[in-house]
Amino acid sequence: MSSSTYDVCALGNAIVDIVADVPETFLQQQHLVKGTASLVDRARITNLRKLIAKPRMMRAGGAASNTVAGIASFGGKPAYMGKVAYDESGKLFSDDMAKLGVRYPTEPVTDQNISTGMCLSFVTTGANRTMCTYLGASVDFGPGDIDSTVLKQSQIIYLEGYMLDKPNTREALQAAANNARAAGCKVGLALCDVSCVERNRETFLALIGATADIIFANEKELLALYKTFHLDAAIQHVKEHVKTAVVTRSEKGAIILDDKRLLNVSAEAVKVVDKTGAGDAFAAGYLYGLSKKLDASVCARLGVIAAGEIISHYGTRPEQSLATLAKQKGAL
Repeated sequence: MSSSTYDVCALGNAIVDIVADVPETFLQQQHLVKGTASLVDRARITNLRKLIAKPRMMRAGGAASNTVAGIASFGGKPAYMGKVAYDESGKLFSDDMAKLGVRYPTEPVTDQNISTGMCLSFVTTGANRTMCTYLGASVDFGPGDIDSTVLKQSQIIYLEGYMLDKPNTREALQAAANNARAAGCKVGLALCDVSCVERNRETFLALIGATADIIFANEKELLALYKTFHLDAAIQHVKEHVKTAVVTRSEKGAIILDDKRLLNVSAEAVKVVDKTGAGDAFAAGYLYGLSKKLDASVCARLGVIAAGEIISHYGTRPEQSLATLAKQKGAL
């Protein structure tokens, strides 16, 4: 696949991210559980949005979208598929993809009654995040929206686990995984969130067993997937399903299972401002390295560097070139 046009093609829920710092009393007043990620309806997201006078950041987002942005910052050639509406937020998303140099072939929803999805990320003391997501137009992405040409021209297909939450996107994700496997592409799957794993555990396990080459998860997500309190037990389980697993552990760094080899990687020593998007950034570094046929230890180092950059500021996108940063740190 060395002649592939794209290093990575990601599929995900296309949404606009809004990040705001709030006191913990705000979460209590709005009946939000600190540190959780929840799906809300249009009315709820609209009301919450009105309470944010001065957001820290507003730009294209979504887990897989954040990952391709990181890959682009490393100098990679990514593609992305996900649905927005034909509205102001949808244009913001599309323009952002274009500025990053990301191939984005998906046509928008034109129904005026449907708006682009939105995620509000409330950051509180200790850089903790509490997220509320309205999926909007993103749930209209179905198998018919998959650009098979772009898919086949990609080395690695990266699938966002959040897409398992809705029928259309679940069917699209499974179709993309099958098509990628048939085309000889590597398939990566991100678990995304503990609640998402709990909602879709059996589907995750079936998808991992059938088509995934590599999974991306944080420690809590992996424990939830295998219903255990012990990381060692979860690692033993995941060995039975995939050759490669990337397990992030926040300040403890990450554990990489690479074809029976277990690697422990230390986290970057940075001042944590906002943890939002750290896992997405780690995946970006790892996938970029993988697309360049680098050793798993180097891929992990790139993931650590990318995650360290993201958590050092508000927002889910790099504020400096990850390629330059990696070169400065001797990783590239």
